[in-house]
Amino acid sequence: MVENIIEMANVKYKYDKEDSTYAVNGVNLNIRKGEFTAIIGHNGSGKSTLAKLINSILLATEGKIYVKGMDTADDSKLWDIRQAAGMVFQNPDNQLVATIVEEDIAFGPENQGVEPSEIRRRVDDALNAVGMYEYRKRPPHMLSGGQKQRIAIAGILALNSDCIILDEPTAMLDPSGRKEVMYTLKKLNENGKTILLITHYMDEAVQADRVVIMDKGSIKLDGTPKEVFRNIAEIKKFGLDVPQVTELAQELSEEGLNIPPDIIEVKELVDLLCQ
Repeated sequence: MVENIIEMANVKYKYDKEDSTYAVNGVNLNIRKGEFTAIIGHNGSGKSTLAKLINSILLATEGKIYVKGMDTADDSKLWDIRQAAGMVFQNPDNQLVATIVEEDIAFGPENQGVEPSEIRRRVDDALNAVGMYEYRKRPPHMLSGGQKQRIAIAGILALNSDCIILDEPTAMLDPSGRKEVMYTLKKLNENGKTILLITHYMDEAVQADRVVIMDKGSIKLDGTPKEVFRNIAEIKKFGLDVPQVTELAQELSEEGLNIPPDIIEVKELVDLLCQ
C-alpha cells in the first residue's frame, strides 16, 4: 500500500483572528507518495494558503498537518519539514540567491552542513535532473524565465526533498517556459518525486494524476482529471474554465455524436472523430 507523504485533517486557517472568514476551511486531504496532484481554484480560493500551510510558512488555526509523519506545528521539525517538502514560488528571482547557477543550488546543502563532496554530487545530480547541467557556470540573470524556474526546482532537489510543492510556478512564464517547467515536473514525477502543483492553467492540471478543485477555502472536487473535468457546469460555478476540448466533446455529444463526456486531450477527440 502506498504511504501518504502529506496528511491534512480538518485544517482551517484565517489571516485575521478577528475576522470570521477562513482562507482555508475544514480541508481533509492526503497526498500519496509519488503522486502528481494539481490544485486549482480562482484567486482567493485558498490554494496558495494551503501550500504555505504544508510548508510551515503558515501554521494552521485549527486541525493537523503531517509531512512524512512530522507535525507542521512542531517548531523542532521546521527545517526537516521544509527539506522533505520543498517549495517553489511563482517568481523564480525571489529564490535565486547566488551569482552563479551551481553556487545557487549548493546554497541549501551548504547551510545544512553537508560535506563538500556530497554537495558536489547533489548539485550535479539536480542540474542533470532538470536538464540544466550545461548552464552550471552561468549567472542566473542571464537565463530565461523557464530556465530560472528549473534552477529553482534544482535547488529543492539538492536538499533531497521527496515532495516538491509549486505555487503557480508558470504564472510569469511565456508558453515556451511553461512547457519547459511542465516537462521537467513530469520527468521528476516519473522518477518518483511527489509533485503538488498549484495552478490556474487547465492544460497543466490535465497532466496530473489527480486534480483537486478549491473554492472559498474548501475542496469541492477531487479525482482524476477525467473524473473532475466532466463536471463542466459545476466547475464553471466556481469561476473556472474547463479544457476547451472537454467542452467541445460535450457539445458534440449533445448533438448526437457518440462521444464520451470525459475527454481531456485533443488527440483523444481527434482519434475518436477519425474512427
